[in-house]
Amino acid sequence: MQQLRGWQRRAMVKYLAAQPRDFLAVATPGSGKTAFALRVAAELLGQRAVEQLTVVVPTEHLKVQWAQAAARYGLALDPRFSNSNPQTSPEYHGVMVTYAQVAAHPTLHRVRTEQRNTLVVFDEIHHGGDAKAWGDAIREAFSDATRRLALTGTPFRSDDSPIPFVTYTSGADGVLRSESDHSYGYAEALADGVVRPVVFLAYSGEARWRDSAGEEHAARLGEPLSAEQTARAWRTALDPAGQWMPAVITAADQRLRQLRTHVPDAGGMIIDADYSVRWKGMNGHKMFALNRARYNLGLTDANLTLLPVRAAAVLNSMFGREFYHIQDDLSPINWG
Repeated sequence: MQQLRGWQRRAMVKYLAAQPRDFLAVATPGSGKTAFALRVAAELLGQRAVEQLTVVVPTEHLKVQWAQAAARYGLALDPRFSNSNPQTSPEYHGVMVTYAQVAAHPTLHRVRTEQRNTLVVFDEIHHGGDAKAWGDAIREAFSDATRRLALTGTPFRSDDSPIPFVTYTSGADGVLRSESDHSYGYAEALADGVVRPVVFLAYSGEARWRDSAGEEHAARLGEPLSAEQTARAWRTALDPAGQWMPAVITAADQRLRQLRTHVPDAGGMIIDADYSVRWKGMNGHKMFALNRARYNLGLTDANLTLLPVRAAAVLNSMFGREFYHIQDDLSPINWG
Protein backbone atom coordinates (compact mmCIF):
# COMPACT_ATOMS: atom_id res chain seq x y z
CA MET A 1 0.00 0.00 0.00
CA GLN A 2 1.31 3.43 -0.98
CA GLN A 3 2.73 5.52 1.86
CA LEU A 4 0.68 8.59 2.71
CA ARG A 5 2.02 12.09 2.31
CA GLY A 6 2.10 14.46 5.25
CA TRP A 7 -1.15 16.25 4.46
CA GLN A 8 -2.91 12.94 3.86
CA ARG A 9 -1.80 11.61 7.25
CA ARG A 10 -2.99 14.76 8.99
CA ALA A 11 -6.34 14.60 7.21
CA MET A 12 -6.67 10.89 8.08
CA VAL A 13 -6.01 11.55 11.76
CA LYS A 14 -8.59 14.35 11.74
CA TYR A 15 -11.16 12.20 9.97
CA LEU A 16 -10.72 9.06 12.08
CA ALA A 17 -10.77 11.06 15.32
CA ALA A 18 -14.00 12.89 14.45
CA GLN A 19 -15.72 10.10 12.48
CA PRO A 20 -17.93 12.70 10.77
CA ARG A 21 -20.86 11.89 8.55
CA ASP A 22 -19.76 14.59 6.08
CA PHE A 23 -16.17 15.62 5.38
CA LEU A 24 -14.87 18.06 2.72
CA ALA A 25 -11.21 17.83 1.74
CA VAL A 26 -9.85 20.67 -0.39
CA ALA A 27 -6.44 19.82 -1.82
CA THR A 28 -4.56 21.30 -4.76
CA PRO A 29 -4.66 19.27 -7.99
CA GLY A 30 -2.04 16.54 -8.16
CA SER A 31 -1.55 16.31 -4.39
CA GLY A 32 -3.26 12.94 -3.91
CA LYS A 33 -6.95 13.39 -3.14
CA THR A 34 -7.77 10.00 -4.67
CA ALA A 35 -5.24 8.19 -2.50
CA PHE A 36 -6.56 9.92 0.63
CA ALA A 37 -10.15 8.94 -0.15
CA LEU A 38 -9.23 5.32 -0.87
CA ARG A 39 -7.34 5.02 2.42
CA VAL A 40 -10.38 6.40 4.26
CA ALA A 41 -12.59 3.88 2.42
CA ALA A 42 -10.27 0.99 3.29
CA GLU A 43 -10.27 2.02 6.96
CA LEU A 44 -14.06 2.31 7.17
CA LEU A 45 -14.63 -1.00 5.41
CA GLY A 46 -12.07 -2.64 7.70
CA GLN A 47 -13.83 -1.23 10.77
CA ARG A 48 -17.19 -2.37 9.35
CA ALA A 49 -18.41 1.20 9.74
CA VAL A 50 -19.65 0.88 6.16
CA GLU A 51 -20.47 -2.12 3.99
CA GLN A 52 -20.12 -0.73 0.50
CA LEU A 53 -18.63 2.18 -1.43
CA THR A 54 -20.01 4.45 -4.15
CA VAL A 55 -17.65 6.84 -5.91
CA VAL A 56 -19.18 9.64 -7.99
CA VAL A 57 -16.94 11.19 -10.66
CA PRO A 58 -17.44 13.84 -13.37
CA THR A 59 -16.63 11.76 -16.47
CA GLU A 60 -16.69 8.18 -17.74
CA HIS A 61 -12.92 7.76 -18.12
CA LEU A 62 -12.40 8.66 -14.46
CA LYS A 63 -14.43 5.60 -13.47
CA VAL A 64 -11.70 3.36 -14.87
CA GLN A 65 -8.87 5.46 -13.38
CA TRP A 66 -10.42 5.32 -9.93
CA ALA A 67 -11.03 1.57 -10.19
CA GLN A 68 -7.38 1.02 -11.14
CA ALA A 69 -6.18 3.19 -8.26
CA ALA A 70 -8.50 1.39 -5.82
CA ALA A 71 -6.96 -1.96 -6.75
CA ARG A 72 -3.64 -0.74 -5.32
CA TYR A 73 -5.39 -0.37 -1.95
CA GLY A 74 -7.03 -3.78 -2.07
CA LEU A 75 -10.40 -2.38 -3.09
CA ALA A 76 -12.43 -3.69 -6.03
CA LEU A 77 -14.71 -1.08 -7.62
CA ASP A 78 -16.96 -1.87 -10.56
CA PRO A 79 -16.44 0.76 -13.32
CA ARG A 80 -19.06 -0.88 -15.58
CA PHE A 81 -22.00 -0.44 -13.20
CA SER A 82 -24.87 1.08 -15.18
CA ASN A 83 -28.41 2.29 -14.58
CA SER A 84 -29.79 -0.15 -17.16
CA ASN A 85 -28.04 -3.12 -15.52
CA PRO A 86 -27.62 -2.24 -11.83
CA GLN A 87 -26.42 -5.70 -10.79
CA THR A 88 -22.84 -6.08 -9.61
CA SER A 89 -20.78 -8.99 -8.36
CA PRO A 90 -20.52 -9.44 -4.55
CA GLU A 91 -16.75 -9.55 -5.07
CA TYR A 92 -16.80 -5.78 -5.57
CA HIS A 93 -16.51 -3.43 -2.59
CA GLY A 94 -18.46 -0.79 -4.49
CA VAL A 95 -19.28 0.88 -7.77
CA MET A 96 -18.19 3.82 -9.90
CA VAL A 97 -20.83 6.22 -11.24
CA THR A 98 -20.88 9.68 -12.83
CA TYR A 99 -22.89 12.72 -11.71
CA ALA A 100 -24.87 12.50 -14.95
CA GLN A 101 -25.58 8.84 -14.30
CA VAL A 102 -26.96 9.63 -10.85
CA ALA A 103 -29.03 12.51 -12.26
CA ALA A 104 -30.56 10.16 -14.85
CA HIS A 105 -31.98 7.84 -12.17
CA PRO A 106 -31.53 9.17 -8.60
CA THR A 107 -34.14 6.80 -7.18
CA LEU A 108 -32.10 3.77 -8.27
CA HIS A 109 -29.05 5.04 -6.41
CA ARG A 110 -31.09 6.05 -3.35
CA VAL A 111 -32.51 2.54 -3.02
CA ARG A 112 -29.07 1.00 -3.40
CA THR A 113 -27.68 3.37 -0.74
CA GLU A 114 -30.52 2.61 1.67
CA GLN A 115 -30.05 -1.15 1.42
CA ARG A 116 -26.57 -1.19 3.00
CA ASN A 117 -24.38 1.15 5.05
CA THR A 118 -22.65 3.15 2.34
CA LEU A 119 -19.70 5.50 2.04
CA VAL A 120 -20.19 7.89 -0.86
CA VAL A 121 -17.12 9.67 -2.25
CA PHE A 122 -17.76 12.73 -4.40
CA ASP A 123 -14.79 13.42 -6.65
CA GLU A 124 -14.65 17.13 -7.57
CA ILE A 125 -17.82 17.87 -5.62
CA HIS A 126 -18.13 21.31 -7.24
CA HIS A 127 -19.67 19.49 -10.22
CA GLY A 128 -22.71 19.10 -8.01
CA GLY A 129 -23.34 22.76 -8.78
CA ASP A 130 -22.78 22.59 -12.55
CA ALA A 131 -26.49 22.03 -13.08
CA LYS A 132 -29.34 22.27 -10.59
CA ALA A 133 -30.51 18.83 -11.68
CA TRP A 134 -27.18 17.30 -10.66
CA GLY A 135 -27.29 18.89 -7.22
CA ASP A 136 -30.89 17.83 -6.66
CA ALA A 137 -30.06 14.30 -7.86
CA ILE A 138 -27.13 13.68 -5.51
CA ARG A 139 -29.17 15.08 -2.62
CA GLU A 140 -32.00 12.67 -3.38
CA ALA A 141 -29.75 9.70 -4.04
CA PHE A 142 -27.34 10.01 -1.12
CA SER A 143 -29.11 11.83 1.71
CA ASP A 144 -29.37 8.53 3.60
CA ALA A 145 -25.71 7.54 3.11
CA THR A 146 -23.90 6.46 6.27
CA ARG A 147 -20.82 8.53 5.37
CA ARG A 148 -20.06 11.12 2.68
CA LEU A 149 -16.56 12.24 1.71
CA ALA A 150 -16.32 15.19 -0.69
CA LEU A 151 -13.17 16.11 -2.61
CA THR A 152 -12.27 19.18 -4.64
CA GLY A 153 -9.18 20.92 -5.94
CA THR A 154 -10.32 24.43 -5.12
CA PRO A 155 -12.53 26.23 -2.63
CA PHE A 156 -15.79 27.40 -4.19
CA ARG A 157 -18.64 29.70 -3.40
CA SER A 158 -22.39 29.48 -3.56
CA ASP A 159 -24.01 31.46 -6.35
CA ASP A 160 -27.65 30.43 -6.69
CA SER A 161 -27.55 26.71 -5.90
CA PRO A 162 -25.56 25.57 -2.81
CA ILE A 163 -23.99 22.17 -3.33
CA PRO A 164 -25.49 19.39 -1.20
CA PHE A 165 -23.61 18.08 1.84
CA VAL A 166 -21.27 21.11 1.91
CA THR A 167 -21.17 23.58 4.82
CA TYR A 168 -21.17 27.28 3.87
CA THR A 169 -20.20 30.34 5.87
CA SER A 170 -20.88 33.96 5.04
CA GLY A 171 -17.87 36.21 4.46
CA ALA A 172 -17.50 39.91 5.19
CA ASP A 173 -18.87 40.63 1.71
CA GLY A 174 -21.98 38.61 2.43
CA VAL A 175 -21.07 35.88 -0.07
CA LEU A 176 -21.46 32.27 1.06
CA ARG A 177 -18.28 30.21 0.66
CA SER A 178 -17.63 26.56 1.26
CA GLU A 179 -16.02 25.59 4.56
CA SER A 180 -13.57 22.70 4.29
CA ASP A 181 -12.76 20.21 7.01
CA HIS A 182 -9.18 19.93 5.77
CA SER A 183 -7.36 22.02 3.18
CA TYR A 184 -4.00 21.71 1.48
CA GLY A 185 -3.13 24.60 -0.82
CA TYR A 186 -0.75 25.06 -3.72
CA ALA A 187 1.80 26.98 -1.61
CA GLU A 188 1.99 24.14 0.93
CA ALA A 189 2.24 21.52 -1.82
CA LEU A 190 4.99 23.51 -3.51
CA ALA A 191 6.95 23.80 -0.25
CA ASP A 192 6.58 20.05 0.30
CA GLY A 193 7.78 19.24 -3.22
CA VAL A 194 4.45 17.58 -4.04
CA VAL A 195 3.81 19.83 -7.05
CA ARG A 196 6.12 21.82 -9.29
CA PRO A 197 6.31 25.57 -9.74
CA VAL A 198 4.54 26.98 -12.78
CA VAL A 199 6.40 29.91 -14.34
CA PHE A 200 4.83 32.46 -16.68
CA LEU A 201 7.36 34.67 -18.44
CA ALA A 202 6.33 38.09 -19.77
CA TYR A 203 7.60 39.20 -23.17
CA SER A 204 7.30 42.52 -24.95
CA GLY A 205 8.39 43.82 -28.33
CA GLU A 206 7.45 45.81 -31.38
CA ALA A 207 5.28 44.36 -34.13
CA ARG A 208 5.41 45.67 -37.71
CA TRP A 209 2.99 44.80 -40.51
CA ARG A 210 1.57 46.10 -43.78
CA ASP A 211 -2.12 46.52 -44.44
CA SER A 212 -3.92 45.65 -47.67
CA ALA A 213 -3.02 49.07 -49.09
CA GLY A 214 0.68 48.46 -48.49
CA GLU A 215 0.97 50.96 -45.65
CA GLU A 216 3.36 49.95 -42.88
CA HIS A 217 2.21 49.99 -39.26
CA ALA A 218 4.08 49.46 -35.98
CA ALA A 219 2.90 48.90 -32.43
CA ARG A 220 4.60 47.92 -29.19
CA LEU A 221 2.87 45.19 -27.24
CA GLY A 222 2.05 46.14 -23.69
CA GLU A 223 1.39 49.78 -24.52
CA PRO A 224 -2.10 51.32 -24.83
CA LEU A 225 -3.55 50.42 -28.23
CA SER A 226 -6.95 50.39 -29.87
CA ALA A 227 -8.74 47.05 -30.13
CA GLU A 228 -7.95 46.83 -33.86
CA GLN A 229 -4.26 47.69 -33.34
CA THR A 230 -3.98 45.13 -30.54
CA ALA A 231 -5.54 42.40 -32.68
CA ARG A 232 -3.27 43.14 -35.67
CA ALA A 233 -0.17 43.38 -33.47
CA TRP A 234 -0.89 40.02 -31.86
CA ARG A 235 -1.58 38.35 -35.19
CA THR A 236 1.78 39.62 -36.40
CA ALA A 237 3.62 38.55 -33.25
CA LEU A 238 2.05 35.08 -33.17
CA ASP A 239 2.71 34.34 -36.84
CA PRO A 240 4.84 31.15 -36.88
CA ALA A 241 6.57 32.42 -40.02
CA GLY A 242 7.53 35.69 -38.34
CA GLN A 243 10.59 36.47 -36.24
CA TRP A 244 9.10 36.70 -32.75
CA MET A 245 7.62 33.24 -32.22
CA PRO A 246 10.79 31.32 -33.24
CA ALA A 247 12.82 33.56 -30.91
CA VAL A 248 10.47 32.94 -27.97
CA ILE A 249 10.43 29.17 -28.55
CA THR A 250 14.23 29.09 -28.85
CA ALA A 251 14.56 30.99 -25.56
CA ALA A 252 12.07 28.64 -23.88
CA ASP A 253 13.97 25.60 -25.17
CA GLN A 254 17.24 26.95 -23.79
CA ARG A 255 15.66 27.63 -20.41
CA LEU A 256 14.13 24.13 -20.35
CA ARG A 257 17.48 22.51 -21.16
CA GLN A 258 19.10 24.44 -18.31
CA LEU A 259 16.33 23.38 -15.94
CA ARG A 260 16.74 19.73 -16.91
CA THR A 261 20.29 19.71 -15.54
CA HIS A 262 18.77 19.44 -12.04
CA VAL A 263 15.16 18.44 -12.90
CA PRO A 264 15.65 15.73 -15.55
CA ASP A 265 11.97 15.23 -16.35
CA ALA A 266 10.99 18.92 -16.53
CA GLY A 267 8.64 19.50 -19.45
CA GLY A 268 7.13 22.19 -21.60
CA MET A 269 4.15 22.45 -23.93
CA ILE A 270 3.63 24.29 -27.19
CA ILE A 271 0.02 24.99 -28.18
CA ASP A 272 -0.60 26.12 -31.75
CA ALA A 273 -3.13 28.73 -32.88
CA ASP A 274 -5.69 25.96 -33.47
CA TYR A 275 -5.21 24.81 -29.83
CA SER A 276 -3.40 21.64 -30.89
CA VAL A 277 -0.52 20.46 -28.72
CA ARG A 278 2.82 19.63 -30.29
CA TRP A 279 4.62 16.49 -29.19
CA LYS A 280 7.18 14.09 -30.54
CA GLY A 281 5.85 11.44 -32.87
CA MET A 282 2.68 13.29 -33.86
CA ASN A 283 2.63 11.56 -37.27
CA GLY A 284 -0.29 13.64 -38.45
CA HIS A 285 -2.33 13.07 -35.28
CA LYS A 286 -3.53 15.99 -33.19
CA MET A 287 -4.42 16.47 -29.53
CA PHE A 288 -6.25 19.65 -28.55
CA ALA A 289 -6.15 21.62 -25.29
CA LEU A 290 -9.31 23.38 -24.18
CA ASN A 291 -10.49 24.81 -20.89
CA ARG A 292 -13.74 25.99 -19.35
CA ALA A 293 -14.81 28.31 -16.55
CA ARG A 294 -15.54 26.89 -13.12
CA TYR A 295 -18.25 29.48 -12.47
CA ASN A 296 -20.86 31.20 -14.63
CA LEU A 297 -20.29 34.92 -14.16
CA GLY A 298 -22.35 36.60 -16.86
CA LEU A 299 -21.47 37.91 -20.31
CA THR A 300 -17.71 37.92 -19.73
CA ASP A 301 -17.67 34.24 -18.81
CA ALA A 302 -15.38 32.00 -20.85
CA ASN A 303 -18.24 29.62 -21.56
CA LEU A 304 -19.95 32.39 -23.56
CA THR A 305 -16.98 34.12 -25.15
CA LEU A 306 -13.76 32.11 -25.33
CA LEU A 307 -14.90 28.50 -25.44
CA PRO A 308 -17.12 28.74 -28.56
CA VAL A 309 -14.30 30.44 -30.48
CA ARG A 310 -11.79 27.83 -29.33
CA ALA A 311 -14.16 25.02 -30.19
CA ALA A 312 -14.75 26.52 -33.64
CA ALA A 313 -10.99 26.77 -34.23
CA VAL A 314 -10.55 23.14 -33.19
CA LEU A 315 -13.33 21.95 -35.50
CA ASN A 316 -11.88 23.94 -38.40
CA SER A 317 -8.53 22.27 -37.78
CA MET A 318 -10.08 18.81 -37.55
CA PHE A 319 -12.04 19.28 -40.80
CA GLY A 320 -9.04 20.86 -42.52
CA ARG A 321 -11.15 23.75 -43.79
CA GLU A 322 -13.03 26.80 -42.51
CA PHE A 323 -16.15 25.03 -41.30
CA TYR A 324 -16.86 27.95 -38.94
CA HIS A 325 -15.94 31.51 -39.92
CA ILE A 326 -13.95 33.18 -37.14
CA GLN A 327 -13.35 36.90 -37.45
CA ASP A 328 -12.65 39.47 -34.75
CA ASP A 329 -14.88 42.17 -36.23
CA LEU A 330 -17.88 39.81 -36.13
CA SER A 331 -17.98 39.90 -32.34
CA PRO A 332 -21.39 41.09 -31.08
CA ILE A 333 -19.72 42.80 -28.11
CA ASN A 334 -16.88 45.32 -28.19
CA TRP A 335 -14.99 45.16 -24.91
CA GLY A 336 -12.62 48.01 -25.84
